[in-house]
Amino acid sequence: MKIVMAIIKPFKLEEVRDALTGIGVHGLTVTEVKGYGRQKGHTEIYRGAEYAVNFLPKLKIEVAVATDQVKKVIDAITGAAKTGQIGDGKIFVFSIDQAVRIRTGEQNADAL
Repeated sequence: MKIVMAIIKPFKLEEVRDALTGIGVHGLTVTEVKGYGRQKGHTEIYRGAEYAVNFLPKLKIEVAVATDQVKKVIDAITGAAKTGQIGDGKIFVFSIDQAVRIRTGEQNADAL
């Protein structure tokens, strides 16, 4: 079992969700986050004054899947989130040692 975590641009959420649903992923967690990478933020003008935006708004999506689904999930997220511009995001994959569905007590793959 793996957790696939993706940091994406906020306006790409619906496309990513639709792509994941299309490959059979039925649950995900979305968190509003801020950060920067190579993009390093940008400057904006507000009421005539220029100021630096050092941390950019992003969304973090987390999906728990069976190990054999990881490539499909990565391909779906990449295809839906890519704009070709700097700041498209990153995908990270983590191992899950154990999973438990609280309502039923199902464990590991059955809990996903």
